[in-house]
Amino acid sequence: MNIAYLLVPKQNVAYLYDDFTLRQALEKMRSHGYAAIPVINRDNQYVGTVSEGDFLWYLVDDRLDKTRKINLKDLEKVCVSEILDKDGNPPSRITSTVGDLVNHALTQNFIPVIDDRDIFIGIVTRADIIRSFCVNKNSEAGAVLKRA
Repeated sequence: MNIAYLLVPKQNVAYLYDDFTLRQALEKMRSHGYAAIPVINRDNQYVGTVSEGDFLWYLVDDRLDKTRKINLKDLEKVCVSEILDKDGNPPSRITSTVGDLVNHALTQNFIPVIDDRDIFIGIVTRADIIRSFCVNKNSEAGAVLKRA
């Protein structure tokens, strides 16, 4: 099975730019209801995934020894790239196998997918992988599931 079959294309995916402020990122994540979201640069290259936990740890670490409250204006001075865990959610290439996706899906809710130029082209969700196994028990995906 080709992973392009499972791909949710970029135009249907919520994502952030790495130069967004924390406030912009939080607002976008809240409006979509996501706990994690892919981050790309202005050249459309995937640079990582940011999660609610990344925001939380930034706020906690930044505020240790400080007594003042967090002001939303302060969040406009920090960019997403400053809190991003670049290695936390590695992408797969569009040429990857379904087996590679299964391995990524064990630890990731979604797998960012890039092309040969490292351009972000979409995601494959864990739910879509599981759904495809259920629909195609005798397909390549089903065989991969039995081996895993």
